[in-house]
Amino acid sequence: MEFRVLKYFLTVAREGSITGAANSLHLTQPTLTRQIQDLEKELGQKLLIRGRHRVTLTQEGMFLRKRAEEIVDMVEKTEAEFNAIKGNIGGDIYIGCGETDSMRYVAEVMNDIQRFWPDIKFHIHSGNAEDVTEKLDKGLLDFGILIQPIDLSKYDNITMPDKDVWGVLMRKDSPLAKKKTIKLEDLINLPLIASRQMSRKYSDASGFLDWFGEHFDNLNITATYNLVYNAGIMVKSGMGYAITLDKLVNTSGDNELCFRPLAPKLESGLDIVWKKYQVFSPAAKLFLDKLKNKFENA
Repeated sequence: MEFRVLKYFLTVAREGSITGAANSLHLTQPTLTRQIQDLEKELGQKLLIRGRHRVTLTQEGMFLRKRAEEIVDMVEKTEAEFNAIKGNIGGDIYIGCGETDSMRYVAEVMNDIQRFWPDIKFHIHSGNAEDVTEKLDKGLLDFGILIQPIDLSKYDNITMPDKDVWGVLMRKDSPLAKKKTIKLEDLINLPLIASRQMSRKYSDASGFLDWFGEHFDNLNITATYNLVYNAGIMVKSGMGYAITLDKLVNTSGDNELCFRPLAPKLESGLDIVWKKYQVFSPAAKLFLDKLKNKFENA
């Protein structure tokens, strides 16, 4: 399976057309068709469903698309790292994290680095622990910022100093807005908008399981979210109350929303993690050294 042909296949998948992909790749249509047919023969699977004007991916084609994207990303990342070794420190650093106010500390390190090494570029992938660790394990990310508790058996880590506080995002005209803190009994039967990580299938949900106890499975969760910005829009529309972290949504001034912490307090610590025995590019090594200097000596 040639890397070049994988890129051809991804172009066909993106364009949805052999003709469009051939034009994009500056190939003739028969040449590209033959390359894709040879790939199907090599894998022993049909990858495309050919219509009159469009092509769509089979289930096997969708699986290959995901794998091919990961392979192409890894090759391009490796090439960039070796190019960075040749000259001044530069290159790309890939970081996976969830939405957290503590990201501002990492952003301070990123800003300091780019002041002196402007050829270093940072790329942020947002996701929960499972999303981030999957890409971290495959080498598609250099670092992950993960909510505790975390299985650190495969990783080295730096524990960040602050903890994020969980609470309820609500409209200011809500009856609960009169309270300073929100207790478990306040939430029973209310329409809740929950973070996607508030699920038994996610390892980072253990704090919620403990806090809600036997009531966890009976919560009236009417919607879930991955990005808290979208949760804020749903709350503004009157859909319900969002369980989220503090300081992620503007609740100051004339904003329609307010935040109230849970009681007893529910906090989440955070760790910056990377694979054990990871061989870093010069740019990633510099970033790690700066992180250690900021957090381990704080």
